[in-house]
Amino acid sequence: MAGLPKRTVGVIGGGAWGLALAHLLAENGHEVLVWDRNPGRIDRLRREHRDDTRLPGVTLNPKIGYTATLEDLRGKDFHVLVVKSAAVSEVLPRVMEEVEPKRVVSAVKGFVGDRIKTVSQAVAEVMPEVTYAVLSGPSIALEVVKGVPTSVVVASRDDDFAQEVQHAFSGRTFRVYRQDDVLGVELGGALKNIIAIAAGISDGLGFGTNSKGALLTRGLYEMIRFGTSLGARRETFFGLAGMGDMITTSFSPNSRNRYVGEQLGKGKSIDEVLGGMSMVAEGVRTAFIVREEARAKGIDVPITEVVCDIIEGKVSPPDALERLMSRPLKREFYT
Repeated sequence: MAGLPKRTVGVIGGGAWGLALAHLLAENGHEVLVWDRNPGRIDRLRREHRDDTRLPGVTLNPKIGYTATLEDLRGKDFHVLVVKSAAVSEVLPRVMEEVEPKRVVSAVKGFVGDRIKTVSQAVAEVMPEVTYAVLSGPSIALEVVKGVPTSVVVASRDDDFAQEVQHAFSGRTFRVYRQDDVLGVELGGALKNIIAIAAGISDGLGFGTNSKGALLTRGLYEMIRFGTSLGARRETFFGLAGMGDMITTSFSPNSRNRYVGEQLGKGKSIDEVLGGMSMVAEGVRTAFIVREEARAKGIDVPITEVVCDIIEGKVSPPDALERLMSRPLKREFYT
């Protein structure tokens, strides 16, 4: 696939991650048009090529185009879906009607609606003929735009499309691997946010590396136990979309989900925390979706359970720790 021609790409969603991906594509010489529903925000991006709220201190590639008219994205070589997961159900029918995409790359990390529905499943319902890929991995948007070396993974059942996406995004500081476990990559991108909230709670309580190391290890196993029960491949969770993304999201000071957990660990209520944020922390909604599915299937997800209880105010963070530490002793690996 060497020497691929430059692509025209429509980016659906102008948040931090959408802008970061648009910047990458423009830096690689592709023609990029970003859609956002907020006309005022689009005007500012056109004038300033900056978003100091979401991506402070960086200037975006000036060749990126911006529009508040979704129909302007028609006819692109492929489209990148980068809206918050809660908005996918609303946006997809409009995309189908106004854009009529043929090939879609999802960069959404979360579930659609209030149950376990991945973006690929939602796209298949609305646009069954679309060729689909998902891009995920350890990728804090601000670091990506600053050129911090980053590696992610693209998964698609169409390997030719996966290779095309791989080449389109890969550059001097951004490397893309590929595979075909679409479900596993999507689940990894969603589930790691729950563990990141738990890691933030540990930080907020002032715990050290012993605590966090154990938490992330057990959190990864919880992700595997839950994800494989839905049909994902075990090895995917040891890769960039699973362990890689979990580690980054659990440690980065720029991680929204880790920040939410840290503030909860310091004793704030969830309303206080979310009320002071300008961006969405997907893990809060995801935790409750996973808890309900796990209970229905009889899957043990103790970290998810305590995260939900802390968010609901049913237990304090110190008491939640005691609950985890006093669980019946088990073998390290169990189903």
